[in-house]
Amino acid sequence: MDEQQLDKSFLGQPKGLSTLFFTEMWERFSYYGMRAILLYYIYDTVANGGLGLPKETALAIMSIYGSLVFMSSIIGGWISDRVLGARKTVFFGGVFIMVGHIVLATPFGISALFLSILLIVIGTGMLKPNVSGMVGHLYSKTDTRRDAGFSIFYMGINIGALLAPFIVGTLGQTYNYHVGFSVAAFGMFFGLLQYYLQGKKSLSGIGLTPTNPIGTEERKKFVRSLLIALVFIIVIFGGAFIMGQLTIAFFINSVSILGILLPVYYFIKMLTSKNVTAEEKPRVLGYIPLFLAGIVFWSLEEQGSSILALFASERTHDTLFGFSIAPSWFQSLNPIFVVVLTPIFVTLWTKLGTKQPSTVVKFSLGLVFAGLSFVLLMLPGLLYGTDTKVSPLWLFFSFFIMIVGEMCISPVGLSITTKLAPKAFESQTVAIWLLADAASQAINAQIARFYTPQTESAYFGIVGIVAVIAGILLILSKKPIKKLMGSIH
Repeated sequence: MDEQQLDKSFLGQPKGLSTLFFTEMWERFSYYGMRAILLYYIYDTVANGGLGLPKETALAIMSIYGSLVFMSSIIGGWISDRVLGARKTVFFGGVFIMVGHIVLATPFGISALFLSILLIVIGTGMLKPNVSGMVGHLYSKTDTRRDAGFSIFYMGINIGALLAPFIVGTLGQTYNYHVGFSVAAFGMFFGLLQYYLQGKKSLSGIGLTPTNPIGTEERKKFVRSLLIALVFIIVIFGGAFIMGQLTIAFFINSVSILGILLPVYYFIKMLTSKNVTAEEKPRVLGYIPLFLAGIVFWSLEEQGSSILALFASERTHDTLFGFSIAPSWFQSLNPIFVVVLTPIFVTLWTKLGTKQPSTVVKFSLGLVFAGLSFVLLMLPGLLYGTDTKVSPLWLFFSFFIMIVGEMCISPVGLSITTKLAPKAFESQTVAIWLLADAASQAINAQIARFYTPQTESAYFGIVGIVAVIAGILLILSKKPIKKLMGSIH
């Protein structure tokens, strides 16, 4: 029995889990704390300490931010596997995040906002996928504690995401936005400190070297590709600058196009690759409808920190049962419901065993629930008009229904991706699934402009009904999709 299997010093798990648990908890605290107040900071008036940008621009920036974070995770995984190893990649990622929050806490306006976005996007891409990967290396393949260890780790994510809006949100909205961003920076600092000091002992040899180091020839090819990409970026943005078109809108549109083209490129590459067998290609075709369903679902779910955050601030009362509620607090509903519903759904699927719904049916249910959560928010405008405030319970139940849908899609999304992805693309399966979220937020950046007080009910109704129809179409396509999947269920 190896040393890690004997180590039960953290809730019966290896001590290294404690290090990674608190690193990810503090990283999520800083990220979700920043996200809880960022939208309000972008569109609030300069007199109130905000940037004073139009609300539709603020909504689009929030979506682009999210899209870039998921795209950068692909690069972060590559840096860890090929160059630095997970240990250093996570540490440097944390440093980038901390500096990003410090920049956002400075009073340098829009330039500080975009610099902080760049730093936090790079940092999150380096830290998030690799800290999760390191958890798996704490256990041998025969260690039965692995699943329980991951469950404890994910609880750390949700604790950080749950606490952040209450602490950072309250400070940011009550005192000053920059105070809130400073607290987010301190959160990442604490995470880094304990990761560095505790990790020396508790993580022993984990993640010290890259798993698939880049060779000399590959390095030359990579440098060449990187230079071509940089020249392309300089030409695009330099051309826009010369023509006087280098605006926030141009940046938003450029990232939206990238977010949509990347998945298209991946699927074309998989379907045309000589390394993908004749047996694997139909599985890729069978996966495409599920990937598109993922895009629709995440499009609605990710609007929780943009459109729904705006609804919380402008359309709901700031008290419930006599208690004051800050708009940023609604961002805690997502992790609260994830914590409450996860054990219920785990028990449900376990009890149903072989009788549980297939992946296609689960995806369909997820889309229908997501759609219904938006259809519900269509009603306040229809019943009371859009010029009065309504009960916070409308948002409460909308978030609840959405997370019921997430329970049907999120846990099985990565699982089915790993089963259906071709062997030649095995190491990129996590990236492929993350691209569904990146694409969804790229789309959100474009549709956010259609949400106004005048179009509120129509917006929620149309977006919600589209998701419900997508769910119905998916379940009607169940047989041909299953046929394409072959032996994979």
